[in-house]
Amino acid sequence: MKPKCKCKCGEPIAIGRARLGYMTCLPCGDREARKMRWPVVSGHKSSFFVVTNPEDLQQLNPKRVGG
Repeated sequence: MKPKCKCKCGEPIAIGRARLGYMTCLPCGDREARKMRWPVVSGHKSSFFVVTNPEDLQQLNPKRVGG
């Protein structure tokens, strides 16, 4: 018996997805992933970074004041 999607659709989830810990079907998972947005910033004299933690932005600022 295939597990059901935890989203509203209730479609069966592929066994491989369920083993990886995904509890949504592929279309619902894709829809949820497109909702997530992460900023990309350039580092000081270096490449670009994807920021997933807002506190990391403070560490990237070379001219920040304070501790």
